[in-house]
Parts: sequence; structure tokens; C-alpha cells
Amino acid sequence: MEKTLAHVHSYSLFGESTHLPDVLHCETIADRSELHDWELAPHRHARLHQVLLIAHGGGWATLDGKTHALPQGSLVNVPPDHVHSFRFEKDTRGWVTTLADELLDELLVGGGTLRSELDQACVLSADTFVTQTVHQIWLEFSAQEKARALVLRGLSGVLLGWVARQLAQSTLADAKFNDSELVQRFKELIELNFKAHWTVSQYAKALSISPTHLSRLTRAANGSSALRLIEARLMREARRNLAYTNLSISSIAYTLGFTDPAYFSRVFTRDAGISPKAFRAQI
Repeated sequence: MEKTLAHVHSYSLFGESTHLPDVLHCETIADRSELHDWELAPHRHARLHQVLLIAHGGGWATLDGKTHALPQGSLVNVPPDHVHSFRFEKDTRGWVTTLADELLDELLVGGGTLRSELDQACVLSADTFVTQTVHQIWLEFSAQEKARALVLRGLSGVLLGWVARQLAQSTLADAKFNDSELVQRFKELIELNFKAHWTVSQYAKALSISPTHLSRLTRAANGSSALRLIEARLMREARRNLAYTNLSISSIAYTLGFTDPAYFSRVFTRDAGISPKAFRAQI
């Protein structure tokens, strides 16, 4: 699996260097597919959650190595880090909604285990309600009306809530692949303890498994080591604070459990490719 993932492209937010240029991104399926003869090679997004809806036409999706037919009315849920590719029938119409991890964190506050439940790459059947919701996201995103950001956040919450409900009602919610329950429990523990800077060994102990086994499970499920998932959650919170609060960089560092703001800046720069100050200036 690791050898395969090494050859899979990993794209940042909408192909740009800025991590949070907008509330979300929404484009038509044709926008990108027409440029590549209606076929998108295997790739993944480290910090993005995508929901794709086929309104007319069809095609095929490959999600983590499994191929699914996409008849008209299909909705594809692609969480961060899941390898996926698409082959569409010519002139297929629909939309791709892309949500940054930071927005999901904001929307899912108090949502219990919803984050883990939404972390399933799958194909669902869209009903009239969700089709109208996605279409409205496209209209709001394309326009510049008053309260645009507020409306887009609300519609994003509706979309994710619908996906979560469909997953809960489908057999997909009950289908467990190799140790997926342990991986979900690990992610839930990260949410509770990432500011305390727990080590991989501490998480493994809480799960009653070895650190090596924990990393093996996360690599199989997400293509990332346990340490990388822990660091990614911490840096996601850092980006969110830099983007959405007026806290000083030193205050953010202390809030996130760093005892040295200079060390926090080095860690952030290594992860994002730019300093916290430069990142905030871009937002």
C-alpha cells in the first residue's frame, strides 16, 4: 500500500498555495474533467473533504482501490487522504464541493463521532433534497451576495448532515474493514488529547495495542503514520486559529500546548511551507 501511495499525487487546496482562500470551493464536474478528456488520475487531498454529485450522465469512481459505477444521481463522499480517481461519460454534468478540514472542525463542534463517521469513502444515491442543496451551494459560491459566507457555512452543514444520515442508514455504516474501529477510536482520542501533545505510545497504550501496530493500521486506512495524523490535527487547529481569531502567534502557541512560541513557528513552517505570520497575511 505504501509503495502505491508513493506514486499518487497529493493536491493542496484547490491547487493553490493558500490553505483557506474561501469558505469552500464548488465547481462543475466539467470544469476540470474536460481538460483531461473526462478522466482524473488517482490522487488524494491531505486536508480536503470532497462531495461530488452527478446530476446528468455518469461514469466510474475508484475509491481506495475499489471501482464503483456512478449512474445519474450518484453522490460520492471522499474524505481527506483517501485515494480516488474518476472516469466520466462525456458531457456529464454535476458539481464538486470541496471543504477544508478547518471548516469541518468548525461545523462539527459538538457533533460527537460524526467526524469519524464521515471518514468513509463511498457512493450514495442522492435524493431531491440533497441535489437542491448542492445546486444551491454552487449558486451561492458563484455569486457575491450579502451574507455569502454565512449561507455557505449553513448549506455545508446541511450537506454533511445528509451524508452522515445516509451512512448511518446504509449497510456501509456497519461494514468494518480491517481494524477500522480501532482507527476511528484513535481519531476520537486525538480530538480529546492533541493539545496535550500525547505521543504515539500514549495513544497506543490507551488502545491496548503497540505503537507499531497503531501506525500499521493508520497507514492501511489513510496512507499516513499515526504520528502524522497527530501532527496534522495539531497544525489544523493552528491554521484555524491563525485564520479565524485575533490571538497573537505566541498566544496560539501556548493555547496549543507549546511551551516555546519559536518552536511552534518552526513546526508550523515545516508543515505549511510558510511561517505563521506569512500564513496569516495570506488569509
